[in-house]
Amino acid sequence: MIRSAQDDQRIVITGVGLTAPNGDNLADYRAALLAGRSGVGKYHIRYVGDTLAGQCHFDELKYQKRKEVRRGTRAGSVGIYCAHEAVADAGLDWPQIDPTRVGVYIGVTEHGNVETENEINEIKAFDYDTKVWSHHHNPRTVANNPAGEITLNLGITGPHYTIGAACAAGNAGLIQGAQMLRLQECDVAIAGGVSESIRTFGIFAGFASQGALAANADPARASRPFDRDRNGIVVSEGGCLYTLERYADAARRGARIYGELAGYAITSDASDFVLPNPEQQARCMHLALARAEMRADQIDLVSTHATATESGDIQECAAVRRVFGASPETLINNTKSFIGHAMGAAGSLELAGNLPAFEDGVCHPTINVDNLDPQCELAGLVLNEARENKSVDTILNNSFGMLGINSVVVIKKV
Repeated sequence: MIRSAQDDQRIVITGVGLTAPNGDNLADYRAALLAGRSGVGKYHIRYVGDTLAGQCHFDELKYQKRKEVRRGTRAGSVGIYCAHEAVADAGLDWPQIDPTRVGVYIGVTEHGNVETENEINEIKAFDYDTKVWSHHHNPRTVANNPAGEITLNLGITGPHYTIGAACAAGNAGLIQGAQMLRLQECDVAIAGGVSESIRTFGIFAGFASQGALAANADPARASRPFDRDRNGIVVSEGGCLYTLERYADAARRGARIYGELAGYAITSDASDFVLPNPEQQARCMHLALARAEMRADQIDLVSTHATATESGDIQECAAVRRVFGASPETLINNTKSFIGHAMGAAGSLELAGNLPAFEDGVCHPTINVDNLDPQCELAGLVLNEARENKSVDTILNNSFGMLGINSVVVIKKV
């Protein structure tokens, strides 16, 4: 095979490792999405009390010892599980991979809150005597922790860091991995996003104080993007990491390729702490399309970020209309209706749920939409039942976050 400089700039996905509230591998997760099976359930959290959340049920001890789980963090355990699964799924002969040429790039919304809350709760019983404060606190709470735990567990000695990008972080991790491969800083990138958000009461309390925490007698119906009767966000944990390689390397070893990262963009609103800006969201989509050298009408499926808050859903729908117009040819869906909002893992998990559409041509639906909000009407919106398309060759994945950070990736079938 003749290797070209162009092939060295083409970045492809060769492995997927994930844990979601409704599946611990891509096959089970995809089956749940096509069957309309939610992963949201009842949950109890300190100080907040009984609420709802998307909780994962992966085997923490599959790749870690009990002592390692106790010493580390939930985000680290999620990342370690997903990284191992992604490497295995890629079919890499791991013992033969040069550990100095593997990079780990993990998107997170926040990190360290869980550990700090737990430690403060513990010393409260000792009249706040800091002598009982854990000596594990600092390595647990440093910003690079989730990525660092992965390198320790897998023996990776290449570059690693986390990317703090609020709820745009899953896409941001993927983008960072691709950029480092293009710069020849690594030959294999483990990239995506993880979240331990349901372990911190502060996130639940913060959304509750905004009136943005979802409630429903039926937990499976609580996350309702685009529905007129939605009442807020379902907080979830999870993770999805990808094995990324340069196309030439993947082709040379005959790897299965899920898709190619054709274009991407990260932009800022510079307008509000929380409220989204549809003009800037649309600009981010346009920029990603331009880098992919694609027109909007060449996108077969749009995966939306919509979180089931009124302002967020409506503003994103306005942005999608600006880019894609009223064409019913582009199918549009949402994954948070199944799993809630997995924060730093949201973008990477939502992309993963749609990747199999390249093979089966099916767009999974947005569930729990009984009364579509008129301001969320989109021509290609797929509601409540999966829809088969003649083919799906391109996916645009939106992921947006607080402080006005926007991320978009465009994936194409190879």
